Amino acid sequence: MGLDLANLIAEPKLITELNPSEVDISYKVPSGSLCVLCKGARMLCGKSRCPIIVRLSHYVRTLVKVKGLNLDGSSPPSVFVGRFGYPHVFVGPLTPPVHGDTSMMDTPELWFGKSIDEIAEIRLSLIRGNFRVRVDQPIGSNKLLDEVRDLALSNFSVEVEMFFRKKPGGVFLVDDEVQPFGASAPIESLRIGSLKLDYRLEKVYSDYDLKASDAVLELYKSNIPVSKIQRAFSVGAFGEYRRRRLVPTRWSITAVDSIISNTLMENIRENPIINEYRVYESDYLDNRFEILMVPDAWSYESIEAWYPGTVWNPQGDRVVMYGDYEGFGGRTTYADMGGCYYAARLAVTEKLTIERRQASVLILREAHPGYIMPVGVWQVRENIRNALRKPPLKFNRLEDALEYIFYKLSIPKEVWIRKSKLLKQVLHQRKLTSF
Repeated sequence: MGLDLANLIAEPKLITELNPSEVDISYKVPSGSLCVLCKGARMLCGKSRCPIIVRLSHYVRTLVKVKGLNLDGSSPPSVFVGRFGYPHVFVGPLTPPVHGDTSMMDTPELWFGKSIDEIAEIRLSLIRGNFRVRVDQPIGSNKLLDEVRDLALSNFSVEVEMFFRKKPGGVFLVDDEVQPFGASAPIESLRIGSLKLDYRLEKVYSDYDLKASDAVLELYKSNIPVSKIQRAFSVGAFGEYRRRRLVPTRWSITAVDSIISNTLMENIRENPIINEYRVYESDYLDNRFEILMVPDAWSYESIEAWYPGTVWNPQGDRVVMYGDYEGFGGRTTYADMGGCYYAARLAVTEKLTIERRQASVLILREAHPGYIMPVGVWQVRENIRNALRKPPLKFNRLEDALEYIFYKLSIPKEVWIRKSKLLKQVLHQRKLTSF
């Protein structure tokens, strides 16, 4: 659906400020969307602010800085591997039209505490060059791919110049559920300045006999940030030579979280059990997390409650809840909740590993309308890490811990108990042991 900016936004001042005539953007509206009718003024989606206006303003401000068919800037470094069309996928570097130390722009471990606008600005400032390859293309068979792979292993920001076949732009999706992604364009050629590979990444990259999971664990034990490991994993830098593959960025994030937390769980199961009920909490981007640790053998459950007007419940008239559980032996199927389940599990297993303890862990999350757009599963992992960095509230009785948690949450305790397998178990076990 073709539209001009005035059809989308009811604020003439913002239209003038963005000066859309300087950039080539087409707009597409999904069937049934309320966005054109709303124009960012009536908040028909139920959100507290219009995510379309937040995304569009940063999107246009970045595009006006790109002149002609080339872009030069400092890549954080950052690389994106798409998943559509698998096993033929689009891959390429992400670079902002600015120079200097941009490493923070692809280090989500440093984003916690930033506003939704700041995160949108970071992500929308990255212009994505792309070209299409098979995921199993071997090292040395594609010069562009080899350059992008080297870029992903760099230890510092790298000067990059991209030459495009057409000016970056694309279709701006007028949808309040879309993550903030910058403009893109097909790459004609690429120039990468001098780079210094992280020697730890370079070591596992050069080891063609090392399994990918072992490479992930070796790097994690060397204190490489998880986001760096995920980036290298996605460009096929790990694994036995003939089995190396590009992994779509979204899949690589969850794969690394899962590999690390599965290994940490193996040790946790051998640890002594905590001796009190603990409550940790974190509140960020209108997401409230309450974490309960129960003095019992390892098990894990995560439940999310999405209010009407939020990302995964945009037009609902009631709260929607999702949850997944695993017992002492772990799970063999993929969690219905997706990446958030594994991101939170990684943060929890990190904490118990440091303390050399085990516990049954329940994570309850309420996503309120202030969470106006999805920003990635990193915010779940960092929210839980933030909660677990703080001293816990300790209780001698389960009833007291639950009373505190349900006081802090908006949804009634009966609703949580009906949804939670872990709560049903511990409440039932408590009744048996009281005799």
